Amino acid sequence: MNKQGLELIVITGLSGAGRTQAMQSLEDQGFFCVDNLPPTFLVKFAELCAQSRGKVSKAAIVCDLRGGEFFSSLSEALANLEKEGFRLEVLFLDASDETLIRRYKESRRRHPLSPHGRVLDGIQAERQQLEELRIRADNIIDTSCLSAQQLRTQVAELFCKSQGLDQMAVSVISFGFKYGIPMDADLVMDVRFLPNPYYVETLRSLTGEHALVRDYVFGNQMAQEFMEKYLALLEYILPNYIKEGKTHLVIGIGCTGGQHRSVAIADRVGQFLRERNYAITVKHRDATINQKGGTAR
Repeated sequence: MNKQGLELIVITGLSGAGRTQAMQSLEDQGFFCVDNLPPTFLVKFAELCAQSRGKVSKAAIVCDLRGGEFFSSLSEALANLEKEGFRLEVLFLDASDETLIRRYKESRRRHPLSPHGRVLDGIQAERQQLEELRIRADNIIDTSCLSAQQLRTQVAELFCKSQGLDQMAVSVISFGFKYGIPMDADLVMDVRFLPNPYYVETLRSLTGEHALVRDYVFGNQMAQEFMEKYLALLEYILPNYIKEGKTHLVIGIGCTGGQHRSVAIADRVGQFLRERNYAITVKHRDATINQKGGTAR
């Protein structure tokens, strides 16, 4: 039984956070996927895959509260898998309460923990039950600002081995502190100390992707020294994250509104890491919000 040759991913998380889309993404990559498998069958399932003589080399299982009373044994089942020598990763999908409530209203479905009450009560109860698993997870994806396709793409980037990526995937997200810190950020850098293009009338309506804004952001000694030191820090710590087995890192770069400084710096960070052969995605979460009528600052 080649246990070490089996790539095993357990998908869990909050109801409505996108488990189905995550499973579909892995299925597209050739994973053998099983939805809503009771945790008590996890070890047996893994053993059957390992005994398949290479027919099943990578598998993904969705375990969630639909398993009812069986779900409470998931933590124990994960520990048993590791005890038996299987390699596994746990992917936890999360989202804000507001996002989950909106998705439930759009789907007109009831929450499994509050079938006859408020959706929010069910979400809060589920968060409490899943807290231990969230801490245990190897990868956490906040799907609050992701479309279904964006989530599938992020999962593919996270677990795609066929592209020969031997380094971890890195997501760089620019954001505005006024809209909240990204829930899944591993590292957060606050760049509000830099001169703000918002106060330059000709730059106010532009974003950090525009050359004029970039020139303004990086056109002073303080910004240049900051970038030199911050990029050197990333170059030092990222290989150490890889040594510890981390496969996905989310870097949040924040300014007040997420339109100018954070966007320019996130692009520069992405370019720097891409040149060092990291698998990079750069997202500007809040840049367009401000252009649609908000005050960036």
